Order: sequence, then structure tokens, then C-alpha cells
Amino acid sequence: MSDVLSVNREHKDTVFRMIYRDREELLILYNALNGTDYEDPEQLTVTTLENAIYLKNDVSFLLDSRMMLYEHQSTWNPNIPLRDLFYIARLLEKYVNERGNSLYSSALIRLPEPRFVVFYNGLRNVEDDFSLKLSDSFKRTEGDPALELKVRVLNINPGSNPELMKKCRTLREYSEFVARVRKCVKEEASLADAVERAVTECIREGILEGFLRSQRSEVVAMSILEYDREEELKKLRNAEYENGRMEGKAEGKAEALLLILGLRGDVPAWLKARIRGKTDPALLESWLMAAADTKTISGFLDKTGLKPNEKESRMDGMPVL
Repeated sequence: MSDVLSVNREHKDTVFRMIYRDREELLILYNALNGTDYEDPEQLTVTTLENAIYLKNDVSFLLDSRMMLYEHQSTWNPNIPLRDLFYIARLLEKYVNERGNSLYSSALIRLPEPRFVVFYNGLRNVEDDFSLKLSDSFKRTEGDPALELKVRVLNINPGSNPELMKKCRTLREYSEFVARVRKCVKEEASLADAVERAVTECIREGILEGFLRSQRSEVVAMSILEYDREEELKKLRNAEYENGRMEGKAEGKAEALLLILGLRGDVPAWLKARIRGKTDPALLESWLMAAADTKTISGFLDKTGLKPNEKESRMDGMPVL
């Protein structure tokens, strides 16, 4: 692999992004999807937003008068059309400004055609190739929506989309690698041991061999983070479901948060009381995300800036400073 391109580093990296930072591999994937035969990676212009802290996209690029947005998902998210809408608006604004175009000009501004693709390899049972539409989220629609955005979703689990996998060896081998990690996790007591074993087996069997040999330590670290994050999101969803709460209600989010924190250690009485006393779903949602991204109670407190007041300190027999 050569000519590594830069992608959004503000977010935790993934193995998928690591693979497709390589322009040659990205061009092969594009050709496989579109039936083209481009050979020069220099024809591909990366447009991924580098500092989009609140907008995530794995890689976006310009080629053949198209603006492609590719994203990998291992957990199901039906809101990707809305997220892509926000992202493409930023990209097109940047595209127009860089060329000195004026929105008030009498001349029509020519734009690249946006195309949105999600590569899905989660455990949800989905079709091989289908679309998610922005209009699916509209509370009310009448006839042809005035605003629409369609995202092509491709199932890249083993056995799905065989023609695409045949055309793109790296995508097929990435699919095989993820499946091997999941298999090893079921058989090993330690997540780290499971990932190390999966990487070793794949190298031995020629699955992503060159990539895994050269990037082994980073791949192991990223795979552990990805799998752990995937499991945490499952726990968050299950916690809300088990508490019989609809998503968005403060009570359900509070109990989900306490369940996750309980996995991190002993939750102080003052913190339990504080969480259960909150009625703002948005605030509790932000605390949920902080809990999912930390491994200890103290780490959660550091992330959120929470600390007991004088009255709360007495709940745990803490000295009042």
C-alpha cells in the first residue's frame, strides 16, 4: 500500500479508516462500486473535513465529477441520512468558497454530484443492498418530498454482496477479519487475547496479510476499542429497554447511565441521587456518552466535572472540605 491520504483524526480511528486512508485501495473500492476502471490515485481528491468535531465521516473525496461520502458502521444507525445532510452542506459550502463562486451570481454554479454509501457489518439482519432516505424521518410527507437524501447501504458481512466482494479483495478480507475477531471473542476469555489471535490467524491465512503485518499494534488497539465501543452501545440500548422506558425520557436514560457506571465500579450514593434527580434528557445523554468513553468512576467524574456538594458529601460519609 502507498500514498496514504489524511482522514478525520478528531475521532477515534477504525480499522476500516486505516485501510482506506490508502488512495490506491480507495480507488479500487470506487471502481468496484461503480464499474469504472480508473488507475491513477492522483485523480482522487480527498475532501474529508479535518476539524468536524461533531460531524463524523470516514472518508469523502472527489472523482469523476462526483463527491463521494463513504462510512463504515458496525452498529445500526437509521439517522445517517440526516447526518450526511449536515456533512454534505459543509462540504459543498467549502467547495464553493474555495473556487470563489458567489451564490448571488447570475451564472449557475456547477457542483459535483454527491453520493452516499454506508458499509455495514453489524449483527442486525439486513438486505445486501438497500437505501435509507431522509424522508423516512419526516413526521409528515405529501407526494414527492421537497428535500430528499438517499444513502446506499451495503451489507459487507461474509456471504453478502458476493459480486462486490469478488471485485474488491481488500473489502472481502476486511469482512473476513471482522468475522474472525468476533469468532475469537466468543472463544477467548480476554478481549485482547481474542484480537491478537484473530490477527495472527489472518496473517497466517493471507487475510489482509501485508496490512496486518505492517500495522499490527495499531490494528490490535483499534479492534479492541471498536469491539468494546460496540458492546457499550448494546448495553446502553438494553438498559433503556429493560427499564421499560422510551428512548429520550429522562428516567430511562438515568437508569441506563447508572447501569453503565455500575460496570465501572461502586457508584457513590451522592452520584446516584444526582443522576436520578435530573430531568433533562439531553444532559443525561451527554453523561451517557461520557460513561461509555471511560473505564472508571473517577474518569467519568473527570470528564463531566461532577463533584459532590456539602450536603451530598454526607451521603457517603465523606469529609467536607
